[in-house]
Amino acid sequence: MSARILVVDDVIPNVKILEAKLSVEYYDVITAYNGPDALVLAEEESPDLILLDVMMPQMDGFEVCQRLKKNPVTAHIPVVMVTALSETADRVQGLEAGADDFLTKPVDDVALFARVKSLLRLKMMMDEFRLREATSQDLGVISPEDGPGSLNQKGRILAIDDNNFSAQQLRAVYEEKYDVTIEGDMEEALVLARGGDFDLAVISMNCTGFDPLRLCSRIRTLEETRQLPILTLVDDSDTERLVKGLELGVNDYVMRPIDNNELAVRTRTQVLRKQYQDRLRHNYHRSMELAVTDALTGLYNRRYMTNHLNTLLSKAGADYRPVSLLIMDIDYFKKVNDTHGHDVGDDVLKQFSSRIGKSVRGIDLACRFGGEEFVVVMPDTDLAVATGVAERLRREVAGQPFSVSQGTLELDITCSIGVTMSQPNEQSDTLLKRADEALYQAKRDGRNRVVTNSAPA
Repeated sequence: MSARILVVDDVIPNVKILEAKLSVEYYDVITAYNGPDALVLAEEESPDLILLDVMMPQMDGFEVCQRLKKNPVTAHIPVVMVTALSETADRVQGLEAGADDFLTKPVDDVALFARVKSLLRLKMMMDEFRLREATSQDLGVISPEDGPGSLNQKGRILAIDDNNFSAQQLRAVYEEKYDVTIEGDMEEALVLARGGDFDLAVISMNCTGFDPLRLCSRIRTLEETRQLPILTLVDDSDTERLVKGLELGVNDYVMRPIDNNELAVRTRTQVLRKQYQDRLRHNYHRSMELAVTDALTGLYNRRYMTNHLNTLLSKAGADYRPVSLLIMDIDYFKKVNDTHGHDVGDDVLKQFSSRIGKSVRGIDLACRFGGEEFVVVMPDTDLAVATGVAERLRREVAGQPFSVSQGTLELDITCSIGVTMSQPNEQSDTLLKRADEALYQAKRDGRNRVVTNSAPA
């Protein structure tokens, strides 16, 4: 996962050590040696993550973090404080200032990269939602004030712990400010999570009746709970389980013995983030319903895709990150309409759209380009990954007949797909043209295949 990371520390050797560790993992590292410079670089360079020392002269890390979070330009950049301070009060102060997590010096490599990867995954997802919201605002289909309500509405928490004593401790911490549900059985917890519209799952890693890591994995796998934040309660000595949890998609953790103040602050952060994410998703769906979806298939329409693609390419202009594009066409679709009628053709288009949705990733944008032609925009994606997704989609379409006319007719359908990747400073029209050329090559070569067009002629 390539990303730009800002390292801030007044001690030059500390900066160099972190810079070397991150560079080995192919992160783009920029550095600052004091708070004021860090604030300027954060606004100018738009890093994906900030590793921020606490103890600095002139302006300490707490103040820097507060200023970053108050600035709309930098408020959504994850901040990890790197400090020799180990007191819980210091961690709480940092979290209150807006920090996403703490790393204690000397920094453990395993903990460093687990936390970096976890926060970068979250930021990528949130950036995509904010970008889609900005696109919708530019189109005038929603206003900046639109949303489902206050971000301070009472949150709903699902706490999973099969130890009755510690479960009641959690209830005592949460019941005044949150609507809390306690469950000690994994299967029951999953049923509740899938239907309960919770803002946070709090999972004890000390559960003995089931594997809590398995529970975390299943929450991330299920469609209904994939976006549910997870906060785990972990023994201080159980680093291996903590790291595995972060790799599985756990958002945050509190070490045992639990400090109630730290638990309360981390919980509040996750609940507010979930409610903000829900607001973004609400606006996104509302804007699609109003103006930018195709009425038949429910996918984005050409107008929205073009604006979104232009925004992505413009954003990537100064800091090149590839945008890949898939253009696909249903093979012999005219024959379907001519033989069976347009109602059957519409059924095919709907099912084809559904299969696209199952095959592409959450950050990708799929649209109906026109007629039986569809486009998928894939941000921050190279040609190899895009080709793999295209091949998976081709197999998904060809592998099972399309059931149409209310199940009375089955049709074998295939598609041809053209794939290309943007070049630095490329415009959307040339990118679309190259993908289209690859599509027509796939048709000339016999259809039901994927063809790539790697670079401009």
